[in-house]
Amino acid sequence: MNASGTIDRPLTHDPMKQAPMKPFASEPVGSAIPETTTESGAISSRQNRTREMQLQPEALARAHMHERMREADAERQAVRLISARRMQRRAERASLLARRALAMAVMH
Repeated sequence: MNASGTIDRPLTHDPMKQAPMKPFASEPVGSAIPETTTESGAISSRQNRTREMQLQPEALARAHMHERMREADAERQAVRLISARRMQRRAERASLLARRALAMAVMH
C-alpha cells in the first residue's frame, strides 16, 4: 500500500484529490475564499499535526526506554562500586592478617 496519509485522514478523503465542489446557484460569485490558497496549507499542516500526534507515543516510549537504560547503567555502576569496596576491605583484612602472622613468626 503506497498511499500516504494519516489514520484520521486517509488519502481518499483528501479534498484536494476529490472533484471540485460547484457553488450553489443561490451563492453570489466571488463570495467564497479561493480553494487553492487556504486549503492546501491547512490540509498539509493538519496532516503533519496528526502525524506528529500519532508519533508522540513512540517518542514517549523512546524517552521512557532511554531513562530506564540510564537507570540500569547507574545501578550496574553502583553494584560494581559496592563490589570493589567489599573486595578492597577483604584485601586489607588479608593484608593485616598476613602482617600479624609475620610478626608472630618473627617474634618466636
